[in-house]
Amino acid sequence: MAENILLIDGSSLTLEKIDYFVKEKPKVKIKTGAVKKINASRKLVDEWVEKDEAIYGITTGFGEFSNVRISKDDIAHLQENLILSHAVGCGEFLPPAIVKIMMLLRLNALAKGYSGIRYSTMQLLLDMMNNNIIPVIPSQGSVGSSGDLVQLAHLVTAMIGRGRVVITDDFENEKIIGQNIIQSKTALRKFGLKPVKLAAKEGLALINGTQMMTSFAALISIKAQELNKLADIAGALTHEALRSTDKAFDLRIHELRPYNGQMNTAKNVLALIKNSGIRKSHISGDPRVQDAYSIRCMPQIHGASRDAIEYVCSRVGIEINSANDNPLIFPDTKEHIEGGNFHGQPVALAMDFMGIALSELANVSERRTERLVNGALSGLPRFLAKKGGLNSGMMIAQYTAASLVSENKVLSHPASVDSIPTSANQEDHNSMGSIAAQKCFRIMKNLEAVLSIELMTAAQALEFLKPLKCGTGTNEAYIKIREAIPFAEKDRLLYNDLQKVIAIVKDGSLLRAVEKKVKMY
Repeated sequence: MAENILLIDGSSLTLEKIDYFVKEKPKVKIKTGAVKKINASRKLVDEWVEKDEAIYGITTGFGEFSNVRISKDDIAHLQENLILSHAVGCGEFLPPAIVKIMMLLRLNALAKGYSGIRYSTMQLLLDMMNNNIIPVIPSQGSVGSSGDLVQLAHLVTAMIGRGRVVITDDFENEKIIGQNIIQSKTALRKFGLKPVKLAAKEGLALINGTQMMTSFAALISIKAQELNKLADIAGALTHEALRSTDKAFDLRIHELRPYNGQMNTAKNVLALIKNSGIRKSHISGDPRVQDAYSIRCMPQIHGASRDAIEYVCSRVGIEINSANDNPLIFPDTKEHIEGGNFHGQPVALAMDFMGIALSELANVSERRTERLVNGALSGLPRFLAKKGGLNSGMMIAQYTAASLVSENKVLSHPASVDSIPTSANQEDHNSMGSIAAQKCFRIMKNLEAVLSIELMTAAQALEFLKPLKCGTGTNEAYIKIREAIPFAEKDRLLYNDLQKVIAIVKDGSLLRAVEKKVKMY
């Protein structure tokens, strides 16, 4: 049986590999060629220390203290002080999956060989990650421009035996439970590992980077690609329930405005409703010329979000393979160059754009849910209830969707347009990428719930059209929903139903079931 391994080298990581890393939990190894580069840049750092050259963060202080020279005797102390002084975060702890991706991304950036860190120090981080020793990291405190200094410093406190960790491979759980937290020194000892004593440049190499915001960005990007398809499925299911026309999805229309996302959404909906008995039943004699925008303009609305998601994924793909600390070490020319690759602006803008794209998918989904429950618009029983009045049906499900999309509108205000100076105005423009990424994560979670509400509601609506059946893909979605929850003959605790639908959205089982029947773009 082949060993479950993920090889990294600083250049070949992809979103697909990160998805595999989280789900399949492979052991991570650094490619041999990368180790040679790591050692070459470290050798150069050691030479500079011996010569006592003035190099930022190696023989000088940090930020506003860059003009303060540090003696050879204090260089190791300088690096530990850097970690302890920068580990000053607050707020809820980051989800374990985010922290483990942070560890992977930091290792990948260091594996490029431009950071001057010892391979032995990287090996400790690798061993921690492979043994699921997950540092406990507060979520707040990064302004996203010297990278995510605060969060990465908390990560490194675990490496030096001064922090706290949990030992877990449960990456579905987004909360760290207090009673499971232990001292990192204790956890390291359990696996035969020892805390590292940082050498010159190493503290700076470990914390100067965008790995927290990029971990969120990677996880969101992976999920967003799935949610865009699920939006098409939910929209197609509503299309069936409302007995809508398929004319607006005719590819001849979309070829005249050939955005990729628009074209692919139209193809998806047509494939999903193919062979629909519901559609065939009202092709002739339908008095409606065209449907409301939330149905008719699905290719344009979903497609624009699809194109935005694709763009963001391309930016994240660059960031996960970038060297983003300072200074960077160039062994071939024996140079160190001070720069600003740690600045989170590319990720900040991408996450704000992603937040808007996901919010729009939620906005239009809620509008379709409203059409389903509004008897005056749907021609179906009001609120999809049998014995309406005695039963309220799906009335309040739409309320919940409305609440979530309104929350998303607030969260979609861009964080990247803000800045606040830090470090005595040396760092006078900050990206707020960490804030953009974390609020985008909340938007994504809200979108999962809003689409689940539409799916639940559309499945309820389809019951009133029986014995007519929907199309090849939409019928598969209906079956999967019905496996999770039965038709609501009368009012029951809808919270339980919604959580079950959210579960098949989150775990990907609904999407997988549909994609077994229909090719989706």
